[in-house]
Amino acid sequence: MTATNKTALITGGSRGLGRNMAQHLAAQGHDIIITYNSNKADADAVVAGIEANGGKAVALKLDVGDIASLAPFVTEVTEMLKTKFGRERIDFLINNGGMGQTIPFANATENDVDRFYNVHYKGVYFLIQHALPVINDGGRIINISTGTTRFVNPGYQIYASMKSAVETLTRYLAKDLGPRQITVNVVAPGAIETDFNNAFIRSNEHVKKMISSNTPLGRVGVPDDIGMVIAFLCSEGSRWINGQRIEVSGGVNA
Repeated sequence: MTATNKTALITGGSRGLGRNMAQHLAAQGHDIIITYNSNKADADAVVAGIEANGGKAVALKLDVGDIASLAPFVTEVTEMLKTKFGRERIDFLINNGGMGQTIPFANATENDVDRFYNVHYKGVYFLIQHALPVINDGGRIINISTGTTRFVNPGYQIYASMKSAVETLTRYLAKDLGPRQITVNVVAPGAIETDFNNAFIRSNEHVKKMISSNTPLGRVGVPDDIGMVIAFLCSEGSRWINGQRIEVSGGVNA
């Protein structure tokens, strides 16, 4: 570790892309706070892996869709920063937490829309709002979207609509937070082999072949493809990137 290491808060860091982001940022020497909703054992394993390599990490429980819990959560983060890391603020906020579900339009319910709205838009909006006082000037906010805001995947209309709203929010926040030199960008992954949406891609060879055939690079994505981009956006080399939607999809459906 170095004296210049920084601190990242990654929602949904117990598995999949969030876990990979945490591992890459920890490898760069940064301290890590991840959140989990129900997978405490997985979150603890991520923390243990980072600590085994000489890093500092902690896992905190958070349901990002429970809006009333966000302000108390930020208070918990503030206390953890002091006791675990000996500092008062974070440098990177990565809004990765969420869930997926394929829901045909004709079958969607009001409850479905409300669930996705709370987790994928409202929760992101208010977590950023509550966290702003504990983000250092010159910090980074990275919101995770999806390639399906550009191309259509049947049954993803609720999910993609909320992510489209996050993309618009990102551009507004880049303008609003400019005076504090905080950059705000959105990363939009394409098809990635994880357990997202019940491992729909990873466990389905037919789907993987179909996606690969529509991708110029001839494969589906893997978590490292996203984690390395997040690590770059948290590096000094990305300081002039702001208000951008960065799709990381191998050019699928280009």
